[in-house]
Amino acid sequence: MPREGAARSEGGLAEDGQLWDWQRPSVLLVEDDAGDAVLVEELLADSMIDPRLTWVQSLAEARRELAGGAVGCVLLDLHLPDGQGLQALAEILGQAGSAAVVVLTGLAEEQTGLAAVAAGAQDYLVKGRVEPELLGRAVRYAMQRKQAEVAAAALQASRLQAQENARLERGLLPSPLLRRPGGIDVVAAYRPGRAQTLLGGDFYDVVQGVDGTVHALIGDVSGHGPDEAALGVALRIAWRTLTLSGHTGAEAAGMLEQVLVAERPSVGIFATLTTLELPEDRRWMRVLRAGHPGLLLHTPAGVELLEVAGGPALGILPGLARWEQQEVELPAGAGVTVFTDGLFEGHTGRGPERLGEEGLLALAREHAALPAQQFVDALIDRTQQLARHHGGLADDVAVVHLR
Repeated sequence: MPREGAARSEGGLAEDGQLWDWQRPSVLLVEDDAGDAVLVEELLADSMIDPRLTWVQSLAEARRELAGGAVGCVLLDLHLPDGQGLQALAEILGQAGSAAVVVLTGLAEEQTGLAAVAAGAQDYLVKGRVEPELLGRAVRYAMQRKQAEVAAAALQASRLQAQENARLERGLLPSPLLRRPGGIDVVAAYRPGRAQTLLGGDFYDVVQGVDGTVHALIGDVSGHGPDEAALGVALRIAWRTLTLSGHTGAEAAGMLEQVLVAERPSVGIFATLTTLELPEDRRWMRVLRAGHPGLLLHTPAGVELLEVAGGPALGILPGLARWEQQEVELPAGAGVTVFTDGLFEGHTGRGPERLGEEGLLALAREHAALPAQQFVDALIDRTQQLARHHGGLADDVAVVHLR
């Protein structure tokens, strides 16, 4: 059983719940020699710090203490009954987590101390040459160095994650591929939700066929994270490939479902989507919905929420689902806005009320006279503002506006 020195007080954490308490650190002494343990305890008692000291006599006991996670610094002797030298250090480092490690060596083992630092310890002390002030300072500095290492590692991980997210985002959010620029105005926007340290699975695309038909896609993979984002990229690229090779409508939806089923990380993952086809005369469009929200139709008479008949989301009924395209007339100068559900699922105040599709329609009518880019920005900004009491929109938002 671990033995507690007189310097130990109740609890293993600082009063604020943190391990990094420089004046009252939680110190674990791993030392099988009782005389040396008493000496270290006396030195700590006379030092500039007031530690919570726990003494154990073996690696096995040390591992149990470290598993509790309430240790700020480990003082480690390298000669233990169940571990010797750098092998003992390696075992402690593997369990230490955010705890600093200071190695205790004998008078003739200074090279071993240097090797221990090279192997990952924050510092080493030579028994017989340690004074109270030196020991207290070594413990504090070791903890500070460990904290700096932990912060640096977290920063590097964050940078790598940001780079990966940027690569995935480029795949999710492409530039429209228009063969005849000027024939149609396209505005696309994406905003990550406040809860997303990881990219979500919203995706969109716009391409134009050789016959002048403009094809648009917007979709949303359930869940959040790199797997869902990567699946969104796969679906978008597959859709563009299918569209440019002449496979559209229900046929393309069936093929996209096959891609989703083959690539999804778990059977519970599904994807909603809407596809649009606008022939060159722009007098009508074909709409296919697979579990996705409706769309906003802009006409000279105003803005309406259009919800044509559709089918289930991709992946809900693999191989059994059926989808049909619906034709919708387009008055001269009409515009269409498609979006993911993050745009209307945000809160509208301090309570649980959410905007909903009707609330989104009211916002769209309020800003209908704005130019396309300003209209899209206003929709997102207003929904974000309405959700400010809940920290903003929680989910990702993708919007595509065609006119």
